[in-house]
Amino acid sequence: MGSCPAGAEPVIAGLSQPGPLKDTGEMDDHLKQLLLLGREHYQKREFDKAEYLLKQVVQQTDRFADVFDMLGVIAHAHGDFAQAELNFEKAVALNPNYTEAQLNLMVTYNDLGKYDSAREIYARIRARAAGPTDAFAMGKIANMHAEISQAYQDAGMPAEAVIELERAVALCPSFADLRTRLATLYRDSGQKDRAREQLEIAKQHNPNYVQARVLLGVALLSAGEHHAAIEEFQAVIDRDGEHKSAQMYLKIAQTQQRNSAYPPA
Repeated sequence: MGSCPAGAEPVIAGLSQPGPLKDTGEMDDHLKQLLLLGREHYQKREFDKAEYLLKQVVQQTDRFADVFDMLGVIAHAHGDFAQAELNFEKAVALNPNYTEAQLNLMVTYNDLGKYDSAREIYARIRARAAGPTDAFAMGKIANMHAEISQAYQDAGMPAEAVIELERAVALCPSFADLRTRLATLYRDSGQKDRAREQLEIAKQHNPNYVQARVLLGVALLSAGEHHAAIEEFQAVIDRDGEHKSAQMYLKIAQTQQRNSAYPPA
């Protein structure tokens, strides 16, 4: 996406991977080996093996926030939301600035129907994101809004989908792909001017994001602005000579331009 990074990919839907392990004190070799192997199995999504090792770590020390976060993700993957909640709360208690754990806890609260608690976590993240280190948290939250938007679309609730994408764009306005998705929703709801505005802004933020430029070209072509449409399609082809849609639309735009210049008698 744009300059506002989205962070790590989720391990399971809605949950984030933990950051790197941090040693806050001396560890013996056995504990280090447990941590190393536990993380290795976790990264491979071998959750049963990871859980066995990470629980041994917890038996020896309870000072690693990311260990509790990993155990929370594993519990959530197994459908044990209550245990996931306890693990994520422990991770957040150990490190109140642990954004991934807070996001995971927010998802789990929602799964448990604890919506007020989820909103409280969300507000806490947003408050911290207002500071100079906001990029990571804002990107994570923006992507979560985008996922919710997609869920609303899948459920046939376009108005709610638009609201969620608008929230995502407000958090990370430089994400060209989010603006392009919002433009598509606007277009599908008949708001052509708003769709075009989003595509133009997306182009400003990332001129190399071809999907926005193709859709902008289509909008221009539909408005009879043939020359501007040709420029957009040509720009896409200059970057990707095999872009079939852009090639097809370019031919259409060129034909329409010729026909408008030389209308049939």
